[in-house]
Amino acid sequence: MATVAKIPVIDISDDSQDQAQVAKELVEAAIEHGFIYIKNTGKNIPADDVDAAFELAKKLFKETPVEEKQACTIQKNNRGWSAMHYETLDPKNQRVGDFKEAFNFGEPSPITNQLQQPIPPSIASSAPFITNFHTQCHHLSLRLNTLLGIGLSVTPPDFFTSAHLRENGASGTILRLLYYPPAPSPAQTSSLASDEEKDEKKGDRDVRAGAHSDYGSLTLLFRLKGQAGLEIQTRTGEWVPVPVCPPGTENDPQPPILVNIGDLLSYWTNGLLRSTVHRVVFPGAGGGNNNAVEGESGQGERYSIAYFCHPVGTTKLEPVPSERVRKFGEENGQVKKSEARKMLTADEHLMSRLQASYLKLYEDEKKEE
Repeated sequence: MATVAKIPVIDISDDSQDQAQVAKELVEAAIEHGFIYIKNTGKNIPADDVDAAFELAKKLFKETPVEEKQACTIQKNNRGWSAMHYETLDPKNQRVGDFKEAFNFGEPSPITNQLQQPIPPSIASSAPFITNFHTQCHHLSLRLNTLLGIGLSVTPPDFFTSAHLRENGASGTILRLLYYPPAPSPAQTSSLASDEEKDEKKGDRDVRAGAHSDYGSLTLLFRLKGQAGLEIQTRTGEWVPVPVCPPGTENDPQPPILVNIGDLLSYWTNGLLRSTVHRVVFPGAGGGNNNAVEGESGQGERYSIAYFCHPVGTTKLEPVPSERVRKFGEENGQVKKSEARKMLTADEHLMSRLQASYLKLYEDEKKEE
């Protein structure tokens, strides 16, 4: 049996609980692990809606004509369809793009509550559902940001929350549907490369999504029971799998929502909240601790849904008004570094990361210039 990640499971659905204690547990998990399981009781996001979102993903990736998706190819605003191998999350070590397909939905209009991007006609009737699910995730992310503010004794405690309110401006927040095909054969992987690169690319067929940390404030990840593949890197550099259903959640309406801290929130808190490197692999394919969790398999196809929460784009990443954050920054030297560098906005922070991930998008643009 594989050694698995030891990530706390926290229930934020019970309003009768001591909220200060819940906030403390959330912050300590974010500091130590960077990942937290949020028990999914169906209060924040109904189980039926999660099921419907996965059914939509299957329709989009398995039934929608590729021509419809190509007409919605991802743009610099990070909205649209990303084809197989289009994104490269670990450009320094990957020679083949990620073995996955994805579709990004940006925030709905705060005025019309409609999507602000083209989507394939085959799923056009699902637009109201997409906007509703997007909003449900938004509300949950606001709740988590509020708890983090309380747990860090930020003054005012809604410091993070107010920076994420839709009414305060547009953001880079994305709802992403993801599809990972079954493991390719060595022959299929080799066909992706030129002859001189084939030997170098053998390791790439073990990776569905390259090692990376997320870009924004925090991420909500929804997964399906039995589908393995996600691994996190421990502080000692080991790769360990993250079970879909940790002990105690097997009988819940849905697997817990896996929350992780993004680079922006780690940067904003002087590195106190940990942005943990993670990847998606084919368990059993070799390399690292690629053993599937008991009851899970990584050989078949895999679906997941990620909600990447970002602050309003114009938000300046100024020092967080928290004594704990300030002291941590002084101890690790981040305060001095922050004083010496230009203060970034949330959009500037995001764009620097997207350019590295979507090499093809930016390379193609240079060719056209």
